[in-house]
Amino acid sequence: MSQNPFGGQMQNLYELESTTADLLHKCREKIHAICAEHMHKPIRVQTVHGQMHDGLLVHIDSYHIYLQMMPGHSRALLPYGYPGFNPYYNNVILPLALFDLLTIALLV
Repeated sequence: MSQNPFGGQMQNLYELESTTADLLHKCREKIHAICAEHMHKPIRVQTVHGQMHDGLLVHIDSYHIYLQMMPGHSRALLPYGYPGFNPYYNNVILPLALFDLLTIALLV
């Protein structure tokens, strides 16, 4: 264990129960497998916070899915006024954490 840079004793404030950690791990694996089956397809994602996102599933890693946003999506990663920024160019990739996903629906 590393040394406490602030001196004194270190006290845990929270420790995830092993059963909960196992459940979260299984959930992440299930979401990852479902997304891997539907790569490069249009999907709608709802997060646990109630946000909805439509986009093309372009990549997935161990912790995130990456959606290429649909035309007209208002979420942008560059602010207006940024040199070379064109608000009509919509090739924005939105990363979403696997743990934040509540539903994933295939858009057909």
